[in-house]
Amino acid sequence: MKILYMNWNSYGNLDMQTALKKLGYELSVYNFSTKTDRNDAVFEEDLGQSIRAFAPDFVFSFDYFPVISKVCNNCSVTYVSWVYDNPHVNLYSYTTANPCNRIFLFDKQEYLFFKKNRINTVHYLPLATNPERLQPKERAAEPGRDAEISFVGSLYTEPKHQLYTRLQDITPYTRGYLDALLQAQKRIYGYTFIEELLSGNILEDLKKACPCPPNYDGVETQEYLYSNYFLLRQVTAMEREEIIRLLSRKYPLHLYTNDRNYTCGGCTNHGPADYYTEMSRIFYGSKINLNITLRSIKSGIPLRAFDIMGSGGFLLTNYQEDFFDFFEPEVDFVYYDSMDDLMDKTDYYLSHDRERQEIARNGYEKVRREHTFEARIPILFEKNK
Repeated sequence: MKILYMNWNSYGNLDMQTALKKLGYELSVYNFSTKTDRNDAVFEEDLGQSIRAFAPDFVFSFDYFPVISKVCNNCSVTYVSWVYDNPHVNLYSYTTANPCNRIFLFDKQEYLFFKKNRINTVHYLPLATNPERLQPKERAAEPGRDAEISFVGSLYTEPKHQLYTRLQDITPYTRGYLDALLQAQKRIYGYTFIEELLSGNILEDLKKACPCPPNYDGVETQEYLYSNYFLLRQVTAMEREEIIRLLSRKYPLHLYTNDRNYTCGGCTNHGPADYYTEMSRIFYGSKINLNITLRSIKSGIPLRAFDIMGSGGFLLTNYQEDFFDFFEPEVDFVYYDSMDDLMDKTDYYLSHDRERQEIARNGYEKVRREHTFEARIPILFEKNK
């Protein structure tokens, strides 16, 4: 089977391409910029020529791109996209309904939203990892030897993520309203309500302070844009900083993040960790690995969680509904549903090595059996789906 692989700087490229070749797929790699406009005649002509020359069974990309769908639709070839970002505003393009599409979302709530709206080109598929790469044979036998607690990920304190700070000119009433929303959402797991509470004068004030118009070819609402790109990122930033502050007061905490200037209590900031060369060593070498999910991910299992378990690390995560479809709590992973619960479970599992190590082993074995790229690929490229 022939795959035209749209290659951009996405997580999973190496693992996905390795798995495709291992399973006998023939690949042609097309280097692609995510900054390509939704209407780019030069790109469209070039991609069309590549499709006609290679005659693939499928065109594939991580995440969904309307311009690729447009070309695939014109060339009558199936476009498979596996979305690992949420929010992903490209999904609200009119092109999502193109019959050439086979779009896979890792967030079940997001998938159900599209299904409810009769978008039949969208399907549900969790993400995956590559335990074979993450667990090299030369690794030392004992896990958790390097750190008590680690967190690998963005703090959303970097300027490019701080969209909330652009809302400088909103009224005091709107500021108070939003602050209350952020604090309330930070304390609630499993239900995201901010988008439905943006309306009337609040929404008008946001639009005046920092205009955020929808795409010309999309159906995304401004409530969606402000909620997911401004407010839920701010909730995530607040939550991650609070957790790091609370835990680092009591335990040494190792942080791997792009914001090299961040400091807090007993937290050691190592800067960013390379996804392929450093991350699995950190996960395996930490007694507890935190997953603090970006709040715009409604129910899905983040890639970080699969990579922690696939590395043989112990996963302590916030509540996310989709975990329970595939993993057993306190057998394969552990979750918390409040700050108090997080602190209690951190205390417990740092002092119960045998239980913690058994859960890490169980999570690793579950992922190795059921959640690899080799397991997902036949679903993505099922011929008669």
